[in-house]
Amino acid sequence: MPVRSAWLINRTETESGQSRTDTRLSPTGTLAPSGALTTASGVIPGSLNGEHLMSGLYVYGEATGMTANVAPGRAVVQGGAQAGAYPVVLTDYTPVTFEDGDPLNARVDLVVVRVYDAQFEGTRTEATLEIVKGTPASVPEPPALPDGALLLAQVTVPAGASVGTGGIDWPTAVYDLRHSTVAVGGILAEAWNRDVPGGYKGQYRDTSAQLQRWDDGRWVSYPRQVGGIAPQGALAAGDYAGQYRDEGGRLQRWDGTVWRPAVAAPASAYAFHSDGGYTTSTTWVETVTDTTGPTITATFTAPVSGAVLVTVGFMGYPLADGEWAKMSANIRKNGALVLAADETRAAQAAHKGGSHSVCHTFRVGGLEPGATHTAVSAYLTSAASSRAWFDNRYLRVDPVL
Repeated sequence: MPVRSAWLINRTETESGQSRTDTRLSPTGTLAPSGALTTASGVIPGSLNGEHLMSGLYVYGEATGMTANVAPGRAVVQGGAQAGAYPVVLTDYTPVTFEDGDPLNARVDLVVVRVYDAQFEGTRTEATLEIVKGTPASVPEPPALPDGALLLAQVTVPAGASVGTGGIDWPTAVYDLRHSTVAVGGILAEAWNRDVPGGYKGQYRDTSAQLQRWDDGRWVSYPRQVGGIAPQGALAAGDYAGQYRDEGGRLQRWDGTVWRPAVAAPASAYAFHSDGGYTTSTTWVETVTDTTGPTITATFTAPVSGAVLVTVGFMGYPLADGEWAKMSANIRKNGALVLAADETRAAQAAHKGGSHSVCHTFRVGGLEPGATHTAVSAYLTSAASSRAWFDNRYLRVDPVL
């Protein structure tokens, strides 16, 4: 079989000097570590002209039957911690033949590269290409991976499969499970096996979509590092207070507990209705009588300054000389009143004899940055004995940046 391994057979077990084990354990040509004395097993990535992530040790079937092929390639297989890592190479396209399927149930077999070393266990000393046979079942599970083996693929063998029945349907039966390994300090090439852990904090891998860094037990996407904006769907919870993410085209900031809308430049809020109405209330009320129009409400997000400019306006008049009609606004957060309407923050119409338009702008400060607030129009007349009319009512809130 054209499977070969370097540093496997000792030239002598009695002579002093460097042994094959010494060479495997030494850091010459060190690949990605998985521990203090161990190396991450995997296939060496690469293909002709860089067309594929890795073409080596690919398992595939070309014709009907029970025989698949394994493409030439190189890999590293980690043995026990004291045995070191075995470099292996398959130099030719090599067939592997599966046993016929069980009469009743399907099974899942594994295709592996495996290293035997009698110096540490057993009586064999060789590198092989093997099929590890699974157990037939109504819902088959893959068998356990043997020691000293590198998993290449799993193959589902249907019930009753044989050469005479058409064999294995290769396009649907083979599941590629190769994963790569690279030199220490190199960027790990991503493959099917997404659950391969990093070997040290600060190791990087390429997922084909983004760069990730191994950080205390998990792969962290590069945009999640300090100062980066996490892409949509990448974060359910933030990593630190002040982190930003893109959520449906809107920027959000993690405050340490929840995501809140980013408030770098919130938009103005505006509400308007042209249908008129009146009030006879001498205390502030948020509705007027004899109108089909709604309460005028403008919802806004407080900017980082915590301050906004509120403008109220209407066209109206009182019905009696010496009386007046005023419009202001109540400011609320989560339904709680944070600033009440007041005559000093009101637009006033004070002339009988025809409608006229008035407006007033006032500043509101001390709001919670990033929090959602509402401004609700409020109305007042100087005398309950006559009606104060309000028409073309509007309310606008502009952030102070």
